[in-house]
Amino acid sequence: MLIVTAKVSRKKLALGTALAALACCCAVALTLGSGLSRETAGAAAPSPKGVRSGEDRIAYLKAYGWEVGEQPIATQELLIPAEMDDSYDEYLELQSSQGFDLKKYAGKRVKRYTYEIQNYPTGEQGVQANLLIYKNTVVGGEVLSPQLDGFLHGLAMP
Repeated sequence: MLIVTAKVSRKKLALGTALAALACCCAVALTLGSGLSRETAGAAAPSPKGVRSGEDRIAYLKAYGWEVGEQPIATQELLIPAEMDDSYDEYLELQSSQGFDLKKYAGKRVKRYTYEIQNYPTGEQGVQANLLIYKNTVVGGEVLSPQLDGFLHGLAMP
């Protein structure tokens, strides 16, 4: 049996106890805060599965805050290249940042539905949202301005 004794003043003991309690409170707050942010982020992104109809596509975009017309302005069937060179890196990174893995669909045919956004925050007209769909699942998407000095970003509202 080992017994250790130490001589500590009441002032130092109270300070040590207060610091330990503060550290515990901070740890609990950080744990709860990170759990809430994960729930919020998870709730913001709609499920990409089960997007079968025009209404489903519109609802998917609406979940991101976009208001679009009832009909797509363009529908195209695209072939995702079997091998992607460096020119695709930025686009693949954009899709990956949204949780989409286009490399998984290399060599597959997808449909791209393009909708005109009616409520872009800057008021800019002609802004479009694209959804890439493979077998009723959204596998990619972006918001873009087709203007010469346009922009391209993920589906989330800026």
